[in-house]
Amino acid sequence: MSPLNDTDPKQFIADFFTSFTEELLHSDEDPALIVDRYHTPDIVQIADGNRMDRDKLIAHTRPVRKNRPTSRMEVHEALANGDQLAARYTWYVQNRKRDLALEVCFFGQFAPDGRMRRAHMLTRALPTDAAPRQPPPATTDRQETSA
Repeated sequence: MSPLNDTDPKQFIADFFTSFTEELLHSDEDPALIVDRYHTPDIVQIADGNRMDRDKLIAHTRPVRKNRPTSRMEVHEALANGDQLAARYTWYVQNRKRDLALEVCFFGQFAPDGRMRRAHMLTRALPTDAAPRQPPPATTDRQETSA
């Protein structure tokens, strides 16, 4: 994982979430080890008011692994200032039961080694008919568009 200051912010956030998701879904490795590779021990994520620390984040990986969704991320804009990053992206997810399109406003802080330390995310569901329909990808894809 590369440090934030060595990478374009749009590429950094796309690579971070895509790699984390791919490792969770395509590995039998202990989820705690994967979480620790991408997050500091004191990680706190707040998504739509729901707080997750390291233990809750690890627990959250179980249903994700069970459902084995496919996804792709479209980063619309991202800005970095030192160890902080703000981004707006759409996360397209397909699983056995439904298709989802989530717009995410992300505000995060990263450690010098590129691991996430803090994150605040605000999400809203988009109509899935607004998402460009594509066959489910074999793996998680990265996709960026210009702001």
